[in-house]
Amino acid sequence: MDGVQEVLRFHDYGRIFSVPGLYEELFYSKLQCTSPRTIAGLLKDALAEAGGTPGSLRGLDLGAGNGMVGEALLQLGVSSLVGADIITEAETAARRDRPGVYADYVVADFPRLDEATRQRLQAPRFNLLASVAALGFGDIPSRAFATAWSLLETPAWVAFNIKEDFLSPQYQHGFSLLVKRLVDSGLLEVHRRHAYVHRLALDGTPLRYLALVGIKRGEIPSEWWEKLDD
Repeated sequence: MDGVQEVLRFHDYGRIFSVPGLYEELFYSKLQCTSPRTIAGLLKDALAEAGGTPGSLRGLDLGAGNGMVGEALLQLGVSSLVGADIITEAETAARRDRPGVYADYVVADFPRLDEATRQRLQAPRFNLLASVAALGFGDIPSRAFATAWSLLETPAWVAFNIKEDFLSPQYQHGFSLLVKRLVDSGLLEVHRRHAYVHRLALDGTPLRYLALVGIKRGEIPSEWWEKLDD
């Protein structure tokens, strides 16, 4: 703007969200991100197979950013959504770019929720948790995801994605370990497991992710929490 150039890093979300349209141009136009529609489509199919309907869902969008995932879920027919992110620029961008997508938007550090914020997030009685392109890289630590899980009713639908390699046997830490334990224990009953190209890297290399859609069947045991990163 006005002949001034600025260097931005990919994860400098505060600055990226502050420029209208920049996030979409970078990640969706240039790098061809497919995850919002992929996750929404898998959730739609899983719901239909289980005899559920999108209109019965009250969703928490964790790592909501400027609302692209929320928009896809709303188009699917989810009845209400609350967005959550750790930076205020994300809320500002969501309200600017996609007004009306979220009934509420909470800016909070999920591993360290204060009681007032926790009560605010318990009020909607969520039966859907979505988190897209935000897990496994330190953007959202495993303790934050576990906190969001604790805010869900049981049963509840859960839909998220993670880099495909993170669920390979060599990864035994952080969010990848939490997911494996949830699945192996039956606390997450998987209905859809889909490998796909999330987006392109800067050099054009396809980045492969794994999308998981399933049902929460129970709470995370207290002894697991001690091993979660925050």
